[in-house]
Amino acid sequence: MYKKTYSIFEFLIIMMMASILTQCKAQVQSISKPWEYNNNRLAVSFDGNSEPDNAYKWPTGDPDDWGAAAASLAIIAKLGLQDKLVHCSYNNFIDAPAGPDNENELKISCDGAIERWDFDGSKFFDVTTQLEASKLNLASEMGKSTAANPLYFMHAGLSEFLYQVVEEVIKQGNIEALNYVYLLSHSEFNEGEKRRNYHRTWNDVQELCGNRIKYKKIKDQNNKTVPNDLWNSQKDFSVWYWMRDHKDPDVKWMYSRLEAHSGGDADISDCGLFYYLLTGDDNGSPSKFEKFIGDGMGL
Repeated sequence: MYKKTYSIFEFLIIMMMASILTQCKAQVQSISKPWEYNNNRLAVSFDGNSEPDNAYKWPTGDPDDWGAAAASLAIIAKLGLQDKLVHCSYNNFIDAPAGPDNENELKISCDGAIERWDFDGSKFFDVTTQLEASKLNLASEMGKSTAANPLYFMHAGLSEFLYQVVEEVIKQGNIEALNYVYLLSHSEFNEGEKRRNYHRTWNDVQELCGNRIKYKKIKDQNNKTVPNDLWNSQKDFSVWYWMRDHKDPDVKWMYSRLEAHSGGDADISDCGLFYYLLTGDDNGSPSKFEKFIGDGMGL
């Protein structure tokens, strides 16, 4: 019987291909589907404001979202799920003033991600300038939710915007659709803080919808005491230098958004929501994120 023999070069090629296939299989297996998520629609609302809100005790916006928005969108894009993102609002501090685009850090992050990673720009809204449009868009997405077509909402901002959206869903007669909306949170601040006395909290949202929205809270994605644990290394940027030094210009850009933090902190904690939902790991870190990004965005 004829038996094929291989040269050393052919043998090395075969072994290399086998290794690549094994790695790909392992990566697919590691992308678990927690909390019943299965490539369903995604929505997120980030907080912040681009101009000082002098009627509030902390006038500036929440600068961690400036980098977190870029990192969150990178996680979605790396997995090729751009078409699943049906709503992304930002600057959702209700009653905060709007500012010029060239100083609007969240707009810079979102516009940059749209340009680099092929997101649909019509799904992005600056709440300070597009309040009604952003509310109607998210209310529509929530209102069309069913068991076969649920919506997963990342609660990355304060709750007043969400309250007003849920009011709109109910006004449109779609309250039962909220049974198929899944809300993921990690932050007591986002759930309970009010920038105005009349604003509402996550508890108020639950009461309004009769606890229909499915709720899951993972651990706070900040661990300020250990730089390479979770997503906030405070003043230690060294754990993120892999972004700064990466060969992919899109990853370098992501570092520039991390660096933009007005307080000089390396904090992108809200992206831990997407990292958990899409990988199953609620204990991300700079080193895990480096492995996740790998050679680059590759789009």
